[in-house]
Amino acid sequence: MHDKQTYNQPVLDHARKDFTALDKNLSVDETLKKIREEGLGERIVYFYVVDDEKKLVGVLPTRRLLTGKPGQKIEELMVKRVAALPKTATVYDACEFFVTYKFLAFPVVDEERRLLGIVDVNLFTEELLEDESEEDELRSYDDVFETIGFRINELKNASPLKSWRIRFPWLLVTISSGTAAALFIGIFHTTIEMSLVIAFFLALVLGLGESVSIQSMTVTVQTLHSTQPSLKWYLKNLLRESKTSFLLGVSCGALVTAVVFLWKGQILPAVVIGSSIVLVEISAAFWGLSVPAILHKTKLDPKLAAGPITLALTDVTTILFYFGLATILL
Repeated sequence: MHDKQTYNQPVLDHARKDFTALDKNLSVDETLKKIREEGLGERIVYFYVVDDEKKLVGVLPTRRLLTGKPGQKIEELMVKRVAALPKTATVYDACEFFVTYKFLAFPVVDEERRLLGIVDVNLFTEELLEDESEEDELRSYDDVFETIGFRINELKNASPLKSWRIRFPWLLVTISSGTAAALFIGIFHTTIEMSLVIAFFLALVLGLGESVSIQSMTVTVQTLHSTQPSLKWYLKNLLRESKTSFLLGVSCGALVTAVVFLWKGQILPAVVIGSSIVLVEISAAFWGLSVPAILHKTKLDPKLAAGPITLALTDVTTILFYFGLATILL
């Protein structure tokens, strides 16, 4: 949204009031006559149908209206299931509707489903890029849908080859990180030979790190839908995520320490594994927050790229902390 706007604003403030509501009892001919006489308002995306009490009862696709028989009632042509926003919805709620249903407009209704207004993607375009020229309209749509969760050009009619071009580079990140991890593990082969129990729990520690990083990344990506990242925002969330990950690390580390000691009866390896889990969880939360924030700031797609990059950095950091601590203490 524009700088002075926030996603917590009521969506009704952004809804168009110049819509044409069609009575369900009208025929196709009567409907077309009404549209010609009253006009369509500034824009028209969908025709919404109401009953005698002005309650929303359906949506009429333009194609059905134009191909319907002259005397046919629009009640027979309309689609009865309509996704509608309540008047209490916020702009952020509207964004989630656009992402979920992928429609270009939604009606806004009150508690009794009376039609109050229409909110469409064009309104978000104007708020986001109100200074852009008409020549930039297509790019404006891309920016809008990128902000609310997806890019049209990447998802509309994407061929297998195009999908491969988009997704394969990020799999290379995973391959690269896996290769780097194998090289790092090779450096610590002496440590592994001295204490095989360290090797036994590598998969568990990696899994814990990846789980926390994905959790942090998911929360961050969702937050970035409605927030412009700043240094103050980043530091505040970093402190919060650090505290949370520390508590997760201590609880998981204590539990795994007990498991290792009860299984092998070796206190020092048990403490090493438990302590490394604390460090791993904190670093995982750091990457889970930092990677999508950086990608968003640099105008890259955090949803597509954040996962592979976050996991890659988390895995490499996990191995360094895990085997590094074991080499120092064992």
